[in-house]
Amino acid sequence: MKEKINSFILGLIPYDYALFGGVFILFLFFLIIAILVRKKIGFSIFLMLIAFSILFIGPTVGYVELHKYLYKNSVTITYQNKLSFTEALVIKGNLSNLSKFDFKECKLTANVFKVTKNKYKNELYKFKPFQKKSIVEYDIYKDSTIKFKMIIEPFTYTRDFNVSIGAKCR
Repeated sequence: MKEKINSFILGLIPYDYALFGGVFILFLFFLIIAILVRKKIGFSIFLMLIAFSILFIGPTVGYVELHKYLYKNSVTITYQNKLSFTEALVIKGNLSNLSKFDFKECKLTANVFKVTKNKYKNELYKFKPFQKKSIVEYDIYKDSTIKFKMIIEPFTYTRDFNVSIGAKCR
């Protein structure tokens, strides 16, 4: 856990610090206004609720949305095949940089999950893939597309399955 927290802190960019500072200033602003209008108890409590919801929800939602905007990308699967003589699954695809910045690195993660005829079970299976594989691609320039190839092995599943791929870039 300590390692994850350290890697998160080391991965912060100046925009993140500006976001966290802005959220804290907004929290203090609403808190001071709530204190100044303390004679109107209902309005003061409402402002306190807004202040604390900004403090707890603002950094999380802001961080996620900021990174979606700054590091926008698109991943498409062009080829997917389960090999018949080897216990492996081959996935080929394209990663496009749609942001205004160059990516230093992108971590591509493929999730393989079961498929059934029951649509509710399919939704649950998406939360718990039975196999995962990650690769890292480096130096992806803005407005460019690179091709990637993943081999997931050992892959012994014989029934229907789906593959989803996501990318986290920085």
